[in-house]
Amino acid sequence: MTASDLRCGWCAASPHYIAYHDHEWGFPVTDDRRLFEKICLEGFQSGLSWLTILTKREGFRAAFAQFEVAAVARFTERDVERLLGDAGIVRHRGKIEAAINNARRAQELLQEFPSLAAYFWRFEPAADSRPAKLTPEVLRTMTTSPEAIALSKDLKKRGWKFVGPTTAYAFMQAMGLVNDHMEGCIRRGPALAARAALRVPR
Repeated sequence: MTASDLRCGWCAASPHYIAYHDHEWGFPVTDDRRLFEKICLEGFQSGLSWLTILTKREGFRAAFAQFEVAAVARFTERDVERLLGDAGIVRHRGKIEAAINNARRAQELLQEFPSLAAYFWRFEPAADSRPAKLTPEVLRTMTTSPEAIALSKDLKKRGWKFVGPTTAYAFMQAMGLVNDHMEGCIRRGPALAARAALRVPR
């Protein structure tokens, strides 16, 4: 492998991972639907691999009304039973009920903030709090952060479920609140440029 095609080591396991790494992971997201989808899918991932969730993502989108907050918030017990029979998703009652609960909690949050993006981006860490160099060794030790712990704690206080600190940090990595592409990765620079160009929602 040459320097021109170096990628973060975790994405080598699957073409699905490579596409996700190259086009999504670590790039800043301010779209509320995508943010809600990701926090839900991170909850579904708990105890599983991300590849399991990624390969079922279209199934999840179909099952959960494209993760439109208002639509998911209207789901009833009948929808829970429907989802428990849907082989296109992870059929775990607690996680399904958590996603519906979290849609309702998101509606409450939107009464306080202009958007989910405005809420989540409040937890972006200061640049000078990040490691000076993101080597594979450094990244292996980074499973959470003070900001992720704060996000998890605040979400739990607001009644959200399946949003522990590790889940919150994985969400922040994926949605570009932190850039954990390792030094030398071909997507680190583009992700940094996308963040520099971003107007952070307030």
